[in-house]
Parts: sequence; C-alpha cells; structure tokens
Amino acid sequence: MLRVGLTGGIASGKSTVSRMLILRGIPVIDADLIGRELVAPGSESLRAVVAAMGEEVLTPEGGLDRARLGEMIFSDPSKRRRLEEILHPRIIAEQDRRLDALAARGGVPVAVVDAALMIESGGWRRFDLLVVVDCGEAEQIARLRSRNGLDEAAALARVRAQMPLSEKVKLADRVIDTRGSLEETEAQVEALVAWLLERSNANSPKKD
Repeated sequence: MLRVGLTGGIASGKSTVSRMLILRGIPVIDADLIGRELVAPGSESLRAVVAAMGEEVLTPEGGLDRARLGEMIFSDPSKRRRLEEILHPRIIAEQDRRLDALAARGGVPVAVVDAALMIESGGWRRFDLLVVVDCGEAEQIARLRSRNGLDEAAALARVRAQMPLSEKVKLADRVIDTRGSLEETEAQVEALVAWLLERSNANSPKKD
C-alpha cells in the first residue's frame, strides 16, 4: 500500500483536496480529526494539555475551548511548541495505527494522511510520497477571514505561525495549486489520483 502525506498551510485548500480524494475512492486519514478525538472530555491527552496550558482552556462543561486555546498558542510561540510536543507524538501514533489497519485489510492501493504540520513535526519522512497543497498568502488570509471571522492581523498571524508554503513545496513530490477555480483544482486532483494509482501499481512507492 502506497502511503502518502498530504499537507499545506492553514486555509490553503487542503481539506477541499482531501474531500476530492475521498470522492475518488482514496481513503484519507485526517490528523485534525484525530487531534479532536484525542482531547475528548476526560481523556489523558486533554489532562496533559490542561496541565501545560491551564484550566482556562476548558469550557464550563469540561471540554477543550478550542477558540481560547487558539488565541493562546498563536500569540505565544512557546505555548504552541509545548502543545505540539504533547499532541504530535500521539497523533502520529494514531495515524500509523490506522494506516496499518488499512494495509492489513488489503485491497487498498493508496492511503493518504492529511496533516497541516506534517513537515514541521518531521512526520512527513514516514511516507512514500509527499503532496503539498499550495496557494498564495493573500488567498490564505482572505479564506481565513471569511471562514473564521478573523481580522486581517489575526489571520496573518496564523498564516505566518506556520512554515511558508514556498518552503513546503520544495519537499513535495507533487503540488496541487488551489489559486484557481474549484474546477481547476479538481482537474489537478484527478491527475494526482491517476498518478498515485500508477505508482502503486508499478510497485515503486519510494521516491525517485
């Protein structure tokens, strides 16, 4: 089974690309969803986050206040690094567990892991191929403002808290550029799926 990492930046269009892959029969493991599941109320991971960040990251019901946590980590790089130290190893372990389950099931030529911080965490090296979703910073900021209701300064801070997409693209085996229309992105995903299946069928998953 070909194991593929899919990454990009915040509001780069990565989730859109993931949905398009799923519609074409490619299983996608979502690291953000895993992260949400790991910090469910009462979980060991949530207790670790609260111990590091303080009780203020909890809602009155005992769940994680993601909005409050986001404000904290995007204004304090040391807190963001601490959160990543807590969650990244747990998220990566669960990704690998799910990949192994797919491989054991058989009949799955390609599986994708979608993770925004895959390169920053070093986790991208575990994959046979790396796909990066790219767009311009202006598009990221506009999408964030529209999607999350942020002002320009807050949106810019979130974009620049991550590695620049121009640096991520240098590591990619394949790039999906989402600057254009949805139809243009879809055409690129169609070509990507064909390429991945060809690589899998050729039994040559390692990078050239």
